[in-house]
Amino acid sequence: LHCYAKQVAELDKMVSKLVFESYGVEKYHESHVGSVTYFLRFTKYRVPEQNLNATPHTDKNFITILQQNEVNGLEVQLKNGSWIPVDFPPSSVVIMAGDAFSAWSNGRVHSPFHRVTVKGKGRYSIAQFSYCKKLVEAPTELVDDEHPLLYKPFDNLGFLGFISTDEGRKTQNPLKAYCGI
Repeated sequence: LHCYAKQVAELDKMVSKLVFESYGVEKYHESHVGSVTYFLRFTKYRVPEQNLNATPHTDKNFITILQQNEVNGLEVQLKNGSWIPVDFPPSSVVIMAGDAFSAWSNGRVHSPFHRVTVKGKGRYSIAQFSYCKKLVEAPTELVDDEHPLLYKPFDNLGFLGFISTDEGRKTQNPLKAYCGI
């Protein structure tokens, strides 16, 4: 388990480095990597008596790396509101940006709404979530007249606490409610 988590953490670092480089802000990557903590979660979705759709959500972390058994069920919402299945073999992973990554990029990286639909067969997944232990803040290089600052610097773990409050549960956009400008 430790070896798996370590390898997935290396993949997380590689993905974030590529994104930082693509925006020309690679000088911040080492600091970012030093501030990341990981949470590994196994999930078993039992076969329901009727089809089950989990509550649509965005992830609140920086990056999510997901692997599953041979039973698909992950769905992503398109901009037009429709849902599409994400079919991927058990030997592959899905990498999704979370709200913290979206805020860090000043809205350039999209944090997708997604859900799990369980139909007929049990589904197993393992996901590793990366969280920033320091303030999440858009680099000044990603803020300009075309891209005004969208979010105040915020504590990623504090944001997790906010979404469990009444206010955080009621809002359509928890990130904007927590730290939006």
